[in-house]
Amino acid sequence: MKYQIVNLVASSNLNATLDLYNLAISVPNIEYEPEQFPGAILKLKEPKVSMLLFKNGKVICSGASNEGEIALGIRKASKLIHEIQKSVKVQKRVKYTVVNLVATANLNQSLDLFQTAMKLDNVEYEPEQFPGAILRIADPKLTLLLFKNGKMICAGARKESMLKKGLKIVQEMVVGKKRKKAAKKAKAKAKKKK
Repeated sequence: MKYQIVNLVASSNLNATLDLYNLAISVPNIEYEPEQFPGAILKLKEPKVSMLLFKNGKVICSGASNEGEIALGIRKASKLIHEIQKSVKVQKRVKYTVVNLVATANLNQSLDLFQTAMKLDNVEYEPEQFPGAILRIADPKLTLLLFKNGKMICAGARKESMLKKGLKIVQEMVVGKKRKKAAKKAKAKAKKKK
């Protein structure tokens, strides 16, 4: 099944204490409102990623569509911060951990979400609250949003291999059951004709 990674979220550490207030008044694209959120938000244009910066030096990068953008974003952020706060070293070899991978995929067929929710016990479907069904699988631990048109959004994977495995499982759970049901109907029709 084809899929497209639309967002990678990664965590990293600049190994220094950050002066978020000073950074916010010195760098125009850093937002810092400590009474609303304890971190500062740095938005980069190239690559188009957002960084959450915390006092303890931790950084969360989101919005990347590939791992190269994560490394480039963290490197640029460290360089920008280093210009204001010399104790922060410019990250040459960026170390980070992907904590969430979000992707879109398509089953290429319409789904009866009510029937899917009735047949599978790990599906929540409340159309009055949200137009999609929420499917949770345990291994790999993923959450998928299923829509009537067959499109899906998958979140929770930390590696692309987890994503591929999860999508294969979901395809078998949702589409595989439809195929089996259609095969049973075809057999029943064939018996009636005899």
